[in-house]
Amino acid sequence: MRAGRRAAGARLVRGWEEGFPPGPARRLLGVAEGGYRGLLGAREWLYARGVLRCRALPCPVVSIGNLTVGGTGKTPAVEVAVATLAALGRRPAVVSRGYGRKSGGIHVVADAAAIRLDAEDAGDEPFLLARRLPGVPVVVGANRYAAARLALERFGVSAIVLDDGFQHRTLRKDLEIVMTRARRPWGNGRLLPGGPLRESLRALARADLVVATGAARPQDAPEVVATVAAHAPGVPVLAAAYVPAECWEAARMRPVALGALAGRRLLAFAGIAAPPAFEHTLGEAGLAVAELVPFADHHWYSPADLGALERRAAALAAEGLITTEKDWIRLRRLPLPHRPLYVLSVRLELRSGEAAWRAAFERVCSSA
Repeated sequence: MRAGRRAAGARLVRGWEEGFPPGPARRLLGVAEGGYRGLLGAREWLYARGVLRCRALPCPVVSIGNLTVGGTGKTPAVEVAVATLAALGRRPAVVSRGYGRKSGGIHVVADAAAIRLDAEDAGDEPFLLARRLPGVPVVVGANRYAAARLALERFGVSAIVLDDGFQHRTLRKDLEIVMTRARRPWGNGRLLPGGPLRESLRALARADLVVATGAARPQDAPEVVATVAAHAPGVPVLAAAYVPAECWEAARMRPVALGALAGRRLLAFAGIAAPPAFEHTLGEAGLAVAELVPFADHHWYSPADLGALERRAAALAAEGLITTEKDWIRLRRLPLPHRPLYVLSVRLELRSGEAAWRAAFERVCSSA
């Protein structure tokens, strides 16, 4: 059953990337896509006529978002945004919806002293941000305005970084940063559920910066550059890449140098939006991947999952397993495999456009 669901998910993702073959599934998705387009149009109509309104906060609000479903580097970009605001003298907090969490309402994931909420109730990405940003308040809530107000009033912060905020319109944002992949950035170019687009490409006109991940320079992301020029002329396109931040062995929580893993045969697995990006990062780090086992984004692991991975590693004669930090958060309470399990965390590094990034943040900090 689980294998069948995984195969169906893989077919859907492949269709989003390459297009669906003619047939009933394509026609059904086309009908659903039309309904989704109608909902987006109705929302735009309501905002244009003031029926729905954005509310402002008395501090800069920086939004990190995207146009497609997952896999563009939003969470690492939030870390960079927080560091930039701190360097400019601001006290930032992170506000997130907390996708996939078990809790409801508004909750403090972390305050200036400690992490206060576990990953199951916080959501894996807010918990990861709380772990990576000690001392920075992290608040989750579907009502982003109310969650941001709580951060302002309880912690006295002077800036808000909104995680996955591009489609969120009830809170006025001072800086809109759109993350996208350098290669096949828009998939098949269709709206959900017929494709990966959460909005039309025309929505790029709202962006202040566009960051293409997996590129050393904008020229390495020609489709991104061309699309931005068509829909948001004048908006800078920046290039960024994932680089390893730290690696550790999960059983003993001890750091491991990547060089010590070079030459070892490893089974990689990842439940993220773009597992191949993890495989690419491992290859760039000089690690030998015998196979990559993908899971659905935000997948919470079970003992059966880890047992299956252990058996696959044995069949491949792999010396160990390796996964992402986000995946480790979702399996850390489970009995670990007998083979060593390594965890790799990454950070986002701007490869071009640092001056444009800094100037955009200076502008919003000086005007608020």
